[in-house]
Amino acid sequence: MTKVKRMIARGGLAALGLMFAALPAMAADDPKVDTGDAAWMLTSTAIVLMMTIPGVALFYAGMVRKKNVLATMMQSFFICGLVSVLWMVAGYSIAFGNGGAYFGDFSRILLNGLAENWDKPFTLGTGDATVAFTIPESLFVMFQMTFAVITAALITGAVADRMKFSALVLFISLWTLLVYSPVAHWVWHPSGWLFVDGALDFAGGTVVHINAGVAGLVAAIVLGKRVGFGTENMAPHNLGLAVIGASLLWVGWFGFNAGSAASSGGGRAAMAMLVTQVAAAGAVLAWVFAEWMIKGKPSVLGAISGAVAGLVAITPAAGFVLPGSALIIGVAAGLAGYWGATALKHALGYDDSLDAFGVHGICGIVGALLVGFLAYGPLSATTAAPEGISGSMAQFIKQCTAVGATVVFTAVATFILLKVVDVIVGLRVTEEEEREGLDVTMHGERIN
Repeated sequence: MTKVKRMIARGGLAALGLMFAALPAMAADDPKVDTGDAAWMLTSTAIVLMMTIPGVALFYAGMVRKKNVLATMMQSFFICGLVSVLWMVAGYSIAFGNGGAYFGDFSRILLNGLAENWDKPFTLGTGDATVAFTIPESLFVMFQMTFAVITAALITGAVADRMKFSALVLFISLWTLLVYSPVAHWVWHPSGWLFVDGALDFAGGTVVHINAGVAGLVAAIVLGKRVGFGTENMAPHNLGLAVIGASLLWVGWFGFNAGSAASSGGGRAAMAMLVTQVAAAGAVLAWVFAEWMIKGKPSVLGAISGAVAGLVAITPAAGFVLPGSALIIGVAAGLAGYWGATALKHALGYDDSLDAFGVHGICGIVGALLVGFLAYGPLSATTAAPEGISGSMAQFIKQCTAVGATVVFTAVATFILLKVVDVIVGLRVTEEEEREGLDVTMHGERIN
């Protein structure tokens, strides 16, 4: 158990940060659900779901052309339903079944066993690698479900305006079970190889943002550019919608990051909330001032993109860094995100429609790497590891391993899955359908 407690000090997570608050309950003969922790997690779960519907739906819909607004919103809304069912049926079992270092198991298919001790705290793992929680497993399942949902929805930004709805449904189904869930197991299960190695990912830098960003980049390249890309006006239809979506994302991110502390006390959730705000604010300023200097005008699109860039970058670090470090991460993310969404994309010539890779992929990497140097030990300290995990070159190397493994696995697996989907249903709409718009050609509806 001492070994596991040392692992816990490294983990943090949208999934396993919960364990810090849970350790005191292990001593109880008949453990009870901590009502304060459960109340905070219920709240966090609800606002994380809000990040996808309506957050991502509005954010992305505001940045596409009018003929694709409904189709873009439909993607996020439908994915919410699709991935929720997939998570209940098999995704949770693959991600958090005991299994081995790389894959869970099928013991929790259809949430088998959830009825046992449904009103008690639960224990994750088996043997020496076990962790006790202060919340019921049903709440943990639901919290993790919202992360799976938003990760899949983020990918759609890279393929906006041109992917068949049938292809998207099949691809997201396969990707959630065969890519997202295994990576979640690596990083957030006590037996996962990256968790055991000591990689830090408090709330999803690798599992959510790098994963979705790299998948989006591969999908954008495989599908090819939009018809008229670079020659026709593809300006956003309604940036007002995008601002509302970005605002919902910003507020929802407190559930994403501070919720990953899983405790309403102890100070870690409060610190995660503070550094989330600081990083987002710093990234807004960095992106806007960079754009202002280079293009002569500060844009609304730049401001909201900067906010998301900062939120993405602080995600893996939220439970491990202090406000000063968060500001460094935010500014670095604002500059890196601006570069990724402009210079990098133009230099390499790919059409990442709504900058899923430029913002989520690039900034997820920035945050995941910087926490290796900037982590403040006391934030992750436990009785078994009183010094916690501090930034060092050794920790940075572990972060590089986690980033590299996620990038390579996700890129290869996503490419294979896209090719399989292409053979089965075809990936892309026809040129005529694309020019008419996906609202009409995919769903038979339009905004008047």
